[in-house]
Amino acid sequence: MTSPTPAPAVFAPAPAAPAPALGWLLAAPALFGTLISLLLPTVQTIWLSLQKGGVLRESTFVGPANYGAVLGDGEFWRALWFTVSLIVGPLLVAVVVAPLLALALDRAGTWPRRAGRVALSLAVVTFSPVGVAAAWMRGLMPDAPGLAGLVEGLREPETAPGTLRLIVALGTFGVVCALAVMAFLPALRAPSAPHGLTPSPPVAPPGAVPPGSMPPGAVRPGSVASGFGPRGGAPAPASGAWPEPRRAGGAAPGMLVVGALLAITMVAVGLQAFSMGLVLTRGGPERSTETLAGLSYDYAFRLAQFGPGAAVATVMGLILGVLGIVATVIAVASRLSITLAPRVRHASPRRGEGARGGSGAAGMAVGVAALVVVVAVAVVFARPWIDGVLASPDTEAGGLRAQVNTWVPAVAGAVVSVGVAYLAALGIGGLRPLGRRSEWLLLAFAPWLFVGTGPLGVADWQTMRSLGLLNTFLAIFPPFLVSVPALLVLTLLCKGLAERSGRDFVGGVLVPSLPMAGILAGAVALVNGQELFWPLLVAQDASLFPAPVAQLSQLGGFSVTAPDVGAATPLLVVAVALVAVVAAQLLYLDRLVITANGSRPRTPDA
Repeated sequence: MTSPTPAPAVFAPAPAAPAPALGWLLAAPALFGTLISLLLPTVQTIWLSLQKGGVLRESTFVGPANYGAVLGDGEFWRALWFTVSLIVGPLLVAVVVAPLLALALDRAGTWPRRAGRVALSLAVVTFSPVGVAAAWMRGLMPDAPGLAGLVEGLREPETAPGTLRLIVALGTFGVVCALAVMAFLPALRAPSAPHGLTPSPPVAPPGAVPPGSMPPGAVRPGSVASGFGPRGGAPAPASGAWPEPRRAGGAAPGMLVVGALLAITMVAVGLQAFSMGLVLTRGGPERSTETLAGLSYDYAFRLAQFGPGAAVATVMGLILGVLGIVATVIAVASRLSITLAPRVRHASPRRGEGARGGSGAAGMAVGVAALVVVVAVAVVFARPWIDGVLASPDTEAGGLRAQVNTWVPAVAGAVVSVGVAYLAALGIGGLRPLGRRSEWLLLAFAPWLFVGTGPLGVADWQTMRSLGLLNTFLAIFPPFLVSVPALLVLTLLCKGLAERSGRDFVGGVLVPSLPMAGILAGAVALVNGQELFWPLLVAQDASLFPAPVAQLSQLGGFSVTAPDVGAATPLLVVAVALVAVVAAQLLYLDRLVITANGSRPRTPDA
């Protein structure tokens, strides 16, 4: 009896890799946006810092005199010290509480981890700096309940600094912990051999073609480039489930890098603190709670002294620029990479282990307990805001006009800035125009990685004034054309996807990274919607006030007896954002994997 002749192997032709020149073309809009909305305002800010006058009288060049006056004044150093002291509480939450909670959730298994992501998402979509500060201001009312009574300590210069530090730490606990946990969880999913053992090579199924027997340019069936298996391994099992990555020693490098980047981010964000301090104390009493951003604002827009205001902004921008460069170098030098784990369906835990190789029932109990404790603490700390929202009166701050002024510019600005960043990320991280050295192109954007509207506010206000756009609807749109933080994240993601997908740019890089661009656009829109500094500068007409500015205006007037705490977080916006965030968490973000010191780029050196 003659054995049947096996069918010849069918090879799928490898997709043609796009030309590296396309990468430069995709990065061009981001370079142009950086030049127009970041570099030129930076140069203009430095130039303004060397002048005197500019608002009420003619500008005259005075050289470094403004720096001598500002740096020689004790107010600057007191503001710098107080600003740094505000960072301590949130920083400890980000680098101590968050990684412990992330580790507990990761050990607990799939469902506790996802439940943690969902629960923490509520803190992200409901956070409003002005709303939180307005809620604490209710503590000055005669019938102030609970924690809100702490605000009484803001009345005296001796107790105001410590009280404001405590309020900032309590008010930001939930959002800081949530965002940091979401950053640490992907790092804990880094693949590694359990307990230091060398993993066995995948067993090829019947009919698989040995790697060495493939003709040049062919894609072996079962490889990721053909859409069936990770890194050229065997095809997925019949159930369609690949085991999730193990977390043993391989997570340590990624956790360290993520921790360092989070610490730098917290310092950079804290140095630009403005909204909560302005609402609660306006820098007083006796300037005891002045921040760097507040000092720059006071000089430039309260005292009409653009020179000293720009000098403070330049010093602040210099510090932020150094932090941005350091963070970018850490990310690139550590070969930080983001990718997606294959979808897991019908996964069954091993005996005695959790759903992801954790420590079983004990690990699940610890994870659930840790989540319950953190959520309970966050709810207690958010109690002033919760009480304020429930007692909020219906005011114009929460009306349709204020919401249009808030969310139309916020969403439009996010779509533009993240869209431009995404194109550049596809070019730099996906098409790799400089081969393995492509990520170093991020250094061109690094000085503005952490720069917000504060350090460039004086220059941007002058530009709006020169164009005759002050007090117009167009003026309240965000002034940045590219989101540098989104560019960094998306580039690292496109890099990780490109390394595993080979030449399949569209199916292996573009399609899997597109949801992340949408997620980041939503995140930037939420941040834009809570912006106070920029619209406060350019909108003096009440009909143009976004919700945060309208809330601030209420607190400074006598038109209402209690602030509309929930004006910046209306129920419809929170509901839509929460549904979107939960879907993103469960369907996409939970699959992210962050690795460091382990990427093996397939692209040759340019």
